[in-house]
Amino acid sequence: MGAAPRIEDVSFALGEDFPEIRDSVRRICAQFPGAYWRELEAREAYPTEFVRALTEAGYLAALIPEEYGGAGLPLRAAAAILEEIHASGCNAGACHAQMYIMGTLLRHGNARQKTQYLPQIASGALRLQAFGVTEPTTGTDTTKLKTRAVRQGDHYLIYGQKVWTSRALHSDLMLLLARTTPVDQVKKKTDGLSVFLLDIRDCRGKGLEIKPLPAMVNHNATEVFFDGARVPAENLIGEEGRGFKYILDGMNAERILVSCEALGDARWFTQKAVAYATERVVFDRPIGQNQGVQFPIARAYAETQAADLMLRKAAALFQAGLPCGDEANLGKLLASEAAWHAAEACMQTHGGFGYAREYDVERKWRETRLFQIAPISTNLVLSYIGEHILGMPRSY
Repeated sequence: MGAAPRIEDVSFALGEDFPEIRDSVRRICAQFPGAYWRELEAREAYPTEFVRALTEAGYLAALIPEEYGGAGLPLRAAAAILEEIHASGCNAGACHAQMYIMGTLLRHGNARQKTQYLPQIASGALRLQAFGVTEPTTGTDTTKLKTRAVRQGDHYLIYGQKVWTSRALHSDLMLLLARTTPVDQVKKKTDGLSVFLLDIRDCRGKGLEIKPLPAMVNHNATEVFFDGARVPAENLIGEEGRGFKYILDGMNAERILVSCEALGDARWFTQKAVAYATERVVFDRPIGQNQGVQFPIARAYAETQAADLMLRKAAALFQAGLPCGDEANLGKLLASEAAWHAAEACMQTHGGFGYAREYDVERKWRETRLFQIAPISTNLVLSYIGEHILGMPRSY
């Protein structure tokens, strides 16, 4: 056996890493300009063509090992893909979940499950885009979720409700967290939760109902209702009752990846604001010459650079198999704040034209606000920092 990884052996690039991948992603995104996304939003439609292009290029299979038909790339490469999508003015929300959801199957699924599903997910024959965790009454208090799975022979029957289950209407499979042992019958409230790979195609109309949930952004969110949906027992991921651990295992990857989308947004807003501030002339001078316009853009840029460094460190630690919860949470906080400040600076720089849909500023402004809330809210990140990094009493 080799020596255990050490933090002092971890390093990461400071310049533009994975330049070939980034350049390829930029070329794909150039085929889907702002008009494409505006038209989709008007119809509340799914970006099927965009997702197909990324799938055919192999980018949605970036983290799937080569033995299962994927690219076998490190987490940082996947982060670069998502960052460039957002920096190009596009949105990865329609497809990013596949990158981090499949990690639960890869790390905790059995050999049959991985052989059966991963190659089809890698090729695009199957979509794993839906993640059924959040519920209307429990939110981020996951241990108190009410969706339950009852064993009946060689199946589990699922009862309950999920909310904000994005892309469920455009996914073949759903990774589902449900309680298999009532909370009052377990020693620890984190026990008794199990993860299932549910085939939406088999269950829909048979105890599974999916309803669109219109929202501020075109994120294809849904509500999912279970009333006796049957899931084969062989689709249980890992051991029954240990699902909370499996879900937590993938959260650091999720936070790093989604935070790099926020970085991409910040870069898009900054570039857009700089260009407009330089070109727009009012009172016989470019508005970017005024410190009141220039300084907010400059500050957001500085925040973006700091967030980038933290997320590079988080990804390097993750790849080395070292604890990275602190860095992933810090990176999430910094990136979401940088993106929002860049969005505000860009909107203010454009003034009234920021409200005009043709500039795409108002669309991206709405989209980037979500990073303050999901996949974990800013206040919960601050609570984590206060308790787990600074050692203060738990605040909730």
